[in-house]
Amino acid sequence: MLNACKKQDTTVGSNPFFAQWDTPFGVPPFDKIKNEHYMPAFLEGIKQDSIEIAAIVADTAEPTFENTILPLDKSGDLLEKVGSVFYNLNEANTNDEMDALNTTIAPMLSAHRDDIVLNENLFARISKVYEKRNESGLDKSQIRVVEKFYERFVRNGANLNPADKEKLRKLNEDLTRLSVKFGQNLLEETNNSYRLILDNKDDLAGLPDNVIAGAADAAHEDSLNGKWLFTLHKPSWIPFLQYSQKRDLREKIYRGYFMRGNNNNEYDNKEIVGKIATLRAERAKLLGFSNHASFKIAINMAKTPENVYSFLYKLWDPALKRSKQEVKDMQSIIHSEGGAFKLASWDWWYYAEKVRKQKYDLDESQLKPYFKLENVRDGMFWVANQLYGITFTKLDSMPVYFPDVEVFEAKEADGTHLGLLYLDYFPRESKRGGAWCTSFRNAQYRDGKKIAPIVSVVFNATKPAGDLPSLLSWDDVTTLFHEFGHALHGLFTDGKYDLTAGNVPDDFVELPSQVMENWASEPAVLKHYGKHYKTGETIPDALIEKIQKSGQFNQGFETVEYLAASVLDMDYHMLKPGDSIPDVLAFENKSMDRIGLIPEIIPRYRSTYFAHTFSGGYDAGYYVYIWAAVLDADAFDAFKKSGDIFNKDLAAKFRKYCLAECGEDEGMVQYRLFRGQDPSVEPLLVRRGLK
Repeated sequence: MLNACKKQDTTVGSNPFFAQWDTPFGVPPFDKIKNEHYMPAFLEGIKQDSIEIAAIVADTAEPTFENTILPLDKSGDLLEKVGSVFYNLNEANTNDEMDALNTTIAPMLSAHRDDIVLNENLFARISKVYEKRNESGLDKSQIRVVEKFYERFVRNGANLNPADKEKLRKLNEDLTRLSVKFGQNLLEETNNSYRLILDNKDDLAGLPDNVIAGAADAAHEDSLNGKWLFTLHKPSWIPFLQYSQKRDLREKIYRGYFMRGNNNNEYDNKEIVGKIATLRAERAKLLGFSNHASFKIAINMAKTPENVYSFLYKLWDPALKRSKQEVKDMQSIIHSEGGAFKLASWDWWYYAEKVRKQKYDLDESQLKPYFKLENVRDGMFWVANQLYGITFTKLDSMPVYFPDVEVFEAKEADGTHLGLLYLDYFPRESKRGGAWCTSFRNAQYRDGKKIAPIVSVVFNATKPAGDLPSLLSWDDVTTLFHEFGHALHGLFTDGKYDLTAGNVPDDFVELPSQVMENWASEPAVLKHYGKHYKTGETIPDALIEKIQKSGQFNQGFETVEYLAASVLDMDYHMLKPGDSIPDVLAFENKSMDRIGLIPEIIPRYRSTYFAHTFSGGYDAGYYVYIWAAVLDADAFDAFKKSGDIFNKDLAAKFRKYCLAECGEDEGMVQYRLFRGQDPSVEPLLVRRGLK
């Protein structure tokens, strides 16, 4: 197939990537893009980018911002054009051909990136501009771009000797291949390694009608008529764990989930995990760092691994204490019901629901009828309108890559076009699990003109089933608000230079998303989107009060499972150069034993399906969610204390300093410009009930 791709005609008429897209707003013409178009477009993109770099190097004039940094910043447009489509679709609507292409393309792109950052003549020009940056009449934004390019090249090996550069190239190539394989294995394991198929109605005991209907529809789609199918996608297995009265079946499906990548088959990830950790340690040494964590965190707000560990451990003790109390609460219920067993990890969701009902008189099934997907979506749009004055209008007949994807135009309060938002809601075999935000085009400037962004949120909500619409769990609601926060970051980004526009440290990037979750549970917001899907009745005050009171429910568990995964991620990347991990499972167990993780809880992500760290770019960085949680809790605290959760002045400052111009300076500098002070950890501890 790949050879056939290389033989394709690369003229403008045959390959959509070589043409100016005449679609509305210049969106990708998904109906015209075929698998055979990708390889020629990538090859041509690499060729054009290489020519652009060569032209910078060949310039005999004294290196300046205008003849070196600016053309470097604007290079690679075709490569970005094809990559933004290919990699987004490979996550959201992939197929075997795309997987095969990715196996070839990923190391090819890695080699191309190395060709750029290891180009001695290019780095020499960058260095000269860097050395004179403060005496060349450059403005603050330009100086920052120069410094960031210099930092990027140095961190990627520009100062290495020729022999070490070759070692680095080989390490990067190997790591890219392993990362791609890890992700492919995980997708296969998630979609096909385990499925719970039920044909006895008694086995459905305890499950709500909408869960049963969804399982019946899933079975029907898989030609299993008259049966019920549960999969390892969260909208399927989590409700099963929450409500199923069949403990043996809860254990089966949960084992299916946490054994992904650990089944000693062709999709096993254990060896890959060990190799990735080892190779990352070797690369860190080559680049002058004691371990990979030090390399990654040096440019983050945290600065050092020691600061990260210290931060995590401060939260660990109160969270672990809280989780142990939660275990006691659930074990008490087990005993009161005559159970003669000790709470296990696959029991947690089921008995936590019982605790929620007992303590707060709140059942997830009471909430779902009020959280119809479309209403929640419109509710988050309304929040953005209240804060920033922007509007979202659905556009019909737009090119999409899957039939149920929706497209919305975002406009400023004065009607000016701001950008587009794609929403992709439901699970399918061609989509990986989870939820994420990406873009088909970043906000950028070309020839002095701003080009509006095309942002995409990909989700995995429960599909409509029978007469039931898609009804969201509370976790789904907050997840959708979360990803919408990322989308607003993408839509609001405004910066002249590609390298810095919207770019923030890894431990700042979750602030824009997590802060949006705060509005989801506010009474005024709940009343706006919480409408019963049958009657249209607004969610009652009594139910809102229960949501408010239960805000700290299960926070011991949620914080502990997250912190455990964060520590595991850090431990892998504290590996010393030359060390190896002969047994990944033993390494994981030792890591968890060291911090005292209780047996009733497992890390949110175990090693063999820890996509964030082994294929998702969050290596030595999974901690960033809770680091940013300190910022988001502190930021929302400012709105609450102002007496107006839609405070327009605060919203304008947050948009300016933390969204639009966030790449203009270091993360903490930008945050202080918004907040007027350093963030406090107190609002987070109070919010989670850990103080």
